[in-house]
Amino acid sequence: MQAGMKLPEVTFHTRVRDTSIEGSNPFRWEDKTTADFFKGKRVVLFSLPGAFTPTCSTYQLPGFEKGADEFRAQGVDEIYCMSVNDAFVMNQWAKAQGLENVKVIPDGSGEFTRRVGMLVRKDNLGFGLRSWRYAAVINDGVVEAWFEEEGLMDQCPEDPYGESSPENVMKWLKAHATVDA
Repeated sequence: MQAGMKLPEVTFHTRVRDTSIEGSNPFRWEDKTTADFFKGKRVVLFSLPGAFTPTCSTYQLPGFEKGADEFRAQGVDEIYCMSVNDAFVMNQWAKAQGLENVKVIPDGSGEFTRRVGMLVRKDNLGFGLRSWRYAAVINDGVVEAWFEEEGLMDQCPEDPYGESSPENVMKWLKAHATVDA
């Protein structure tokens, strides 16, 4: 992906809280599309190899969560975290991280990730197919800026992190800020 490209139209299978459902698991399935998440909004999307993994849970997700007000001040409406994990895992990770600002998107089958060219094999870590780490600024479904970690490859022995960090995305937003007339 690169600036100017439109995101692929994909259906995501999500689980949403439904207070009309009784019991210990008050959630129902709800399909959402790329348009549901991105149409008419300026968002930061970041994707990572997996929920509950060290770099993702210690640096990347918490950094975007803590910086949410600063991102909003730069004209960002939403911050989304995507991973090739199912809705159950993503929801539990969001709960464990105490998320209030970042919303999670489960790409359980990896379809979106594949269509943006970021699906890689991580069998060397026992993960199977996962997302390469990246971030993007998306405006109304069109890529405004793309931040991809170096070395995109299957079975990568490393987990590069820096290009898609919240600090780097914020640096770009500030450098490309527009002044309202």
